[in-house]
Amino acid sequence: MTSLPNYGDLRAELETLTTEAFRPELSEIDRLPTLEIARLMNGEDATVPTAVAAQLPLIAAAIDGIAERMARGGRLVYAGAGTAGRLGVLDASECPPTFNTDPARVVGLIAGGPTALSTSIEGAEDSKELAAADLDALALTADDTVVGVSASGRTPYAVGAVEHARSHGALTVGLSCNAHSPLAAAADHGIEVVVGPELLTGSTRLKSGTAQKLVLNMLSTITMIRLGKTYGNLMVDVRASNEKLRARSRRIVALATGASDEEIEQALAATDGEVKNAILTILGAVDGPTAARLLEESQGHLRAALAKASG
Repeated sequence: MTSLPNYGDLRAELETLTTEAFRPELSEIDRLPTLEIARLMNGEDATVPTAVAAQLPLIAAAIDGIAERMARGGRLVYAGAGTAGRLGVLDASECPPTFNTDPARVVGLIAGGPTALSTSIEGAEDSKELAAADLDALALTADDTVVGVSASGRTPYAVGAVEHARSHGALTVGLSCNAHSPLAAAADHGIEVVVGPELLTGSTRLKSGTAQKLVLNMLSTITMIRLGKTYGNLMVDVRASNEKLRARSRRIVALATGASDEEIEQALAATDGEVKNAILTILGAVDGPTAARLLEESQGHLRAALAKASG
């Protein structure tokens, strides 16, 4: 006779987590009209930004650390399992087209590898060793940052990633949705966005997933602002890889400079379509090669390059 596994300890642990809490007042939600369920869900979602706001000083401190290291050539690496892992991969994959970053500069690791983006990989999230192996494949340095993402804050893959990264001198961030989590405790920067019990018991793709997405948006976007990837609120490093983005790049140059369509086309032609360079040629009254040189001397910061051009 095969003995059944003993899940008592894990069950007891889960019962202590806010994200896993049962809400008896919603125990008959399936009997409500669809519109009422939608209203309940929308009301739950509306509480998430407030929970994120409570963590803003910690989020800002983490961003400053990330930006400092990325300015020295470091990478931003997200590591998580399930929904948390997918959100990290999503955020990483958006950086090249939005900020023209090398795909190797912002990396999303998910327990179980790329297949886990669409298919559940049994047991992958339970392995700290798998996280260590995935990070070893990247050859971590002290200039890198690893962000472990886990709603529960106890997922071994995420905790293991942070522990392994920290042992290699990398900066670490632990993003979870429970207070006093092992993940936050293991990291240099612990960010705990406590959104409370989910509408469906334990379904952390809901409020917890929304909270994680909001924080990841901040980590990548504000880091890129700090790195000079924007000019004001314009995406001046956008990669024009399709017709929509080619049209957007022209609009960005127009908004930044007020130049005519003819001037914009000439500037983009002179800079191989590089939006930031084109803006500099117009506002700084320099040619394409000079714009490229000034931006290189300014570590890609357009405002600094403009100051050099006018100085």
